[in-house]
Amino acid sequence: MKPIKAAAVQAAPVFLNLNASIDKAEAYVKEAAANGATLVAFPETWLPGFPFFVWLGTPAESLAYVPRYHANSMEVHSPEMQRLQSIAATSQVTLVMGFSERDGGSRYMAQVIIGPDGEILLTRRKLKPTHVERTIFGEGDGSDLQVVDAEFGRLGALNCWEHVQPLMKMAMYAQHEEVHVAAWPSLCICRDVAYALGPEVNNAASQIYAVEGGCFVLAPCAVVSQDMFDIMCDTPQKAKLLNPRGSKPGGGFTMIYGPDGRPLCEPLAEDQEGILYADFDPAQIVLAKAAADPAGHYARADAVRLVVNRQKRQVMTEINVPADNRLAAAIVPSLQDAAE
Repeated sequence: MKPIKAAAVQAAPVFLNLNASIDKAEAYVKEAAANGATLVAFPETWLPGFPFFVWLGTPAESLAYVPRYHANSMEVHSPEMQRLQSIAATSQVTLVMGFSERDGGSRYMAQVIIGPDGEILLTRRKLKPTHVERTIFGEGDGSDLQVVDAEFGRLGALNCWEHVQPLMKMAMYAQHEEVHVAAWPSLCICRDVAYALGPEVNNAASQIYAVEGGCFVLAPCAVVSQDMFDIMCDTPQKAKLLNPRGSKPGGGFTMIYGPDGRPLCEPLAEDQEGILYADFDPAQIVLAKAAADPAGHYARADAVRLVVNRQKRQVMTEINVPADNRLAAAIVPSLQDAAE
């Protein structure tokens, strides 16, 4: 791994507006690059924003938002993705963006890793959407549960409560991950009712990931803006669920951790938008793994080990398809001629 300066963005998207959110992302990427960062990480489903509406009302109520949310979700092969690639290339950064992926009539909680040359290194889908997220998003599979070779070292990413799934974490550690993006939505929803959904537990999950994996962890976390309250909270009860403080911006608890678990920056206020930075020194990984290397001397594969299914899930398998359609096109007329 090479030494780098990394950046984690804490901000609200322009909710339910894909192109305007990409504009905002571009401004943050340029700012981070101007401050010397070569890696920039964004929160979970930052494009076009986390669908908090599924937590605030009945399933029937949330359906009213689905057409707009679907329309502003992003396809992998799209002009919007090409814009992100151009943004990364222009600023010469590695960009990790959380987005709602649109694929046909379905959506997935996805992340894309784009290199400083603008090439996509990986797109992945959250393996298991959490709780009511499953009413909006489909499931991923093991084909993209991967760590990639970024320009500076081994880079991986997971979403939200994937960081409390032990087997998923081990799948990443076993690939010798050096830098990890732990992407979170705003840590505000229901946090007085369900402590496990709040910042204390979820930041602890990012911190322990750094310790277990012996890696650097960027934990970008979004802010719920006043605009998001205005769109989703038409009753005082919904506003209290979205943020116990009432209809006020908040929920941003971004942090960056070193391989020994120590915070590497000072946090922003939960309602403040901005960028957190940290310098990553590879020697810290060496020291951390001297004590415990989860894929090396601290592993006991003879006693317990993990199996990962890399097969991409498919709903249709075609058989008897000609390998070369041009050859097939040439054969068919010949057969017709012979029949005549």
